[in-house]
Amino acid sequence: MNASSTLKYRTVIQRIFLIFLLSCSFYSALFADGKIEQPLVTSTREEAIQYVDNIKSLAPSVFWPKIKPDLFLQNLKLNVHDPLSIYPGRATNFCGYGALTYLMLQDDPLGYAKLLVQLYTDGKAQFGKVNFNPSDAIRAAAGGLRFKGVLDIHPAEQMWFLCLADHFKGYLNFFNNRYDLGDENTFWASVNFAKFNRMVRKLLNYDVNARGSDMIRPSVGNTYDYITEKLKTGTVVLFENNRILHKKKLEKIKLAIPTHFIVLQSLSKKDDKITMVYWDYGGRTSLELDSDFLKRIIFGISHCTKKGINE
Repeated sequence: MNASSTLKYRTVIQRIFLIFLLSCSFYSALFADGKIEQPLVTSTREEAIQYVDNIKSLAPSVFWPKIKPDLFLQNLKLNVHDPLSIYPGRATNFCGYGALTYLMLQDDPLGYAKLLVQLYTDGKAQFGKVNFNPSDAIRAAAGGLRFKGVLDIHPAEQMWFLCLADHFKGYLNFFNNRYDLGDENTFWASVNFAKFNRMVRKLLNYDVNARGSDMIRPSVGNTYDYITEKLKTGTVVLFENNRILHKKKLEKIKLAIPTHFIVLQSLSKKDDKITMVYWDYGGRTSLELDSDFLKRIIFGISHCTKKGINE
């Protein structure tokens, strides 16, 4: 190779290298400025179904003495095949964990299935940056909860909800940090608005824009218009006053505080009536109400969008 050819070769190499450096600098700046965000790895329901259906049986777990392997596997497969079936239990404070699990089965069902299997087989598990290491009291209780409706025969949900309540804490859990039998019905298991949004951010591939609080309703102008617009770009979870939403004849006092999380699926209006369809307690519910009532019951609006997707 003569001197002239060598010079041309070096020039080409230098230009390619310069273009490479400029490209790296460009993309680094975009990531740093938040214009492009690398999404976390998520999965599809088909992948999750294939994974759980390939599990034919599970051995008894030394970590969860009250959980029957066949019921656990049956419960896990039901949740993956039919996320609407997620049921927080009757008279428990698990509704926030139920809503979170419903979201998880939309975002990363395979991750959910593998996480629960690892918790069952190893007694602990890691998911992203979250390490679940449930206490001995949790391991002794899961699978043995009774008088909770369908939750009685759903040991996978019992285990998962108890693990979530054991790991994540908010100010409502301050005076009761350690689980005792029956605490699934007390403030030990409760989920306030900020805690719910923190769990979603920690466990799921979502950005969360939250409006509202535990005591003061969100200031968003027209509530119907605001929520309808948010439904176009993501998933909406509502923190609402369940005592007002589900009135009971013998209940004279209606406390003006939020008590329940629901995952909204659709919101529509005809004349003066609004139809709200949402996930709640193991199924899909449809409710007709007016604009004033909608505004009255809602204390928190969580708008969840996939990371890397600009609103």
